Amino acid sequence: MKFEGFNQSDFDVFQIEGLDERMSAIRERIQPKFKAIGNVLTDDLSAIAGNEMYLHIAKHARRTKNPPKDTWLAIANNKRGYKKHPHFQIGIFDDHVFIWLAYIYELPHKTEIANGFLKDIISFRNTIPSDYVISLDHTQKSAQSLADIDLQSALERFRDVKKGEFLIGKHIAANDPLLQNGDEFLKVVKTTFETVLPLYQKSISLPV
Repeated sequence: MKFEGFNQSDFDVFQIEGLDERMSAIRERIQPKFKAIGNVLTDDLSAIAGNEMYLHIAKHARRTKNPPKDTWLAIANNKRGYKKHPHFQIGIFDDHVFIWLAYIYELPHKTEIANGFLKDIISFRNTIPSDYVISLDHTQKSAQSLADIDLQSALERFRDVKKGEFLIGKHIAANDPLLQNGDEFLKVVKTTFETVLPLYQKSISLPV
């Protein structure tokens, strides 16, 4: 299957009531697109990152009642899982698509990674465009641009708060025509991942 883009019916999945019903729609409408995207990007990321990368598609297996508000794919250098590793994400809420380099709370070496970024915060700002957005909680829609956020405080929170997270990348609104063009969307994703790659490489090379 070739990825042809996202459409309104993909976003409408999150209006479906009931865990089983929404998960059925996610599996039918969205996950095949994630697989098509992942098949392309896993190879690309393996090439630019210099090590083998593996695709993981969120199963939401722990949910027993509340249907997911979003869903995603992750690409990491570990075959068994991604949550304990720096990883790349593409996912969808009901009103936007997100493209992240993600460091979530299950990461065991948050302190070392945060301190590495804090130590070279000027280089961080010089590497990443100011319109890229940062999230401190992957379960929430909200994000702030690098231009607007207090980066030092954000990284300190990521380091010091047990559930602290740090995700950086882009949001694309559901009504953006870009999302309907699979090839153009993948170009934007690749550019985004190439832009944040220096952060990824730094975080996986830090002594722990």
